[in-house]
Amino acid sequence: MAHDRATIMVVDDSDTVLQAIEIYLEDWGYASLPARSGAEALELMDSHSVDLVLSDQEMAGMDGLELLRQIKARDKDLPFIIMTGYGSIDMAVSAMQQGADDYIQKEYDPETLKASIMRSLERSRQSRGYRELKDYFGNLHNFQNIITRSPLMLSALKLAEKVAASPGTNVAIYGESGTGKEVLARAIHFASGRMESRFVAVNCAGIPSNLLETELFGHVKGAFTGADRDRDGKFDLAQKGTLLLDEIGDMPLDLQAKLLRVIQERTYDKIGSNRHIPADLRIIATTHRDLKKFVREGRFREDLYHRINSYPITLPPLRDRSEDIAELSAHFIKQYRNELGKQIPGISESAMKSLLNYSWPGNVRELKNCIERAAILIDGELIRPDHLNIVGRAEEHNACVPEDEKVRIDVCLDKADFSLEAAVAQISDEILSRCENNKSRAADLLKVDRKHFYRRK
Repeated sequence: MAHDRATIMVVDDSDTVLQAIEIYLEDWGYASLPARSGAEALELMDSHSVDLVLSDQEMAGMDGLELLRQIKARDKDLPFIIMTGYGSIDMAVSAMQQGADDYIQKEYDPETLKASIMRSLERSRQSRGYRELKDYFGNLHNFQNIITRSPLMLSALKLAEKVAASPGTNVAIYGESGTGKEVLARAIHFASGRMESRFVAVNCAGIPSNLLETELFGHVKGAFTGADRDRDGKFDLAQKGTLLLDEIGDMPLDLQAKLLRVIQERTYDKIGSNRHIPADLRIIATTHRDLKKFVREGRFREDLYHRINSYPITLPPLRDRSEDIAELSAHFIKQYRNELGKQIPGISESAMKSLLNYSWPGNVRELKNCIERAAILIDGELIRPDHLNIVGRAEEHNACVPEDEKVRIDVCLDKADFSLEAAVAQISDEILSRCENNKSRAADLLKVDRKHFYRRK
């Protein structure tokens, strides 16, 4: 018995055949929809939902092959089984090449017909389920779901949308913790030609350096003590897809050298193996670190920096996109209203004022956590300032240095590298560091537009 009552359209110009097949289908738990010609079948499809078409090949007027072509033009995924007479195998093969799922000879055994119908319906269910899942994740992670009206964020999204169409290009995404770097990386993946394959993320800062190499490249049996079997690494899992190297600035220098070789040669080796494996994937590197500063300090390889920085995107902190706070808050309120199954009417004017006045060192992630806490606390009332857990927090609008103190900065550069541009860059880096990477406060102190820092990436 079928798990659900699928509707099978049976197309044949013989009433005897139609009646016989209808009896079988009813016994097997299917609904039968008879049609005595190809033209009638097409008419019925306009007013009926059909799960599979079972059609004779030899019919007056429109034959089975022509009906197959017209139905596939309407719905290329609708299963189609064609019934052929003895000696028509060549025609049956032609039908399969044109999109038929199966063929059976007219002198069929009922169990053969039943098996063919079940196989075709199951393939269709799996195919439709896969597409629905792909569409779900594609819609979940697409660029349109990233909430913003900020010109800085819209500029970053525009860059991301352009590079998504170039699946062989590696990308570097910069931004403070909580700004949405992984969200943007996933959107790039699902908008690219690599979305059919995996998006694999590895946190370079969260894995001990002695384990990170194995995590990335895998190993073969016997490569080291305890390697009792082959193990795939993240590069293996991300083949044909996207590998996110989160917080790449924290990757050890020796591993940076191996990553550089992978990017240059487009191959990698498992630990303990000399077999080169093609690296057919896109690498997206993210970091909240200032990699240019790390390069100057010898903490990041300059050659690797230039390799991953071929297409840089910088995400602004939430304090630099305050125009998005109200809309993001409404989005999170709606999310927790659904997840918690409770009334959350909205946010009070005083609470919104608190959100707008806060500097959000944890960025969008902190705002989401803040709304979640408030949503748990309240019961059918507007969110108030005391629900937000930011009341009483020290605001971060203080200057980078006390107002009564002079700003002293030592510029130290090798003579060969000394220039006005290099001196300005070092001063900018130092001020930004003193301001704890707050570009708005650093720009205020330097009396420049905050875009000065984004242009320097």
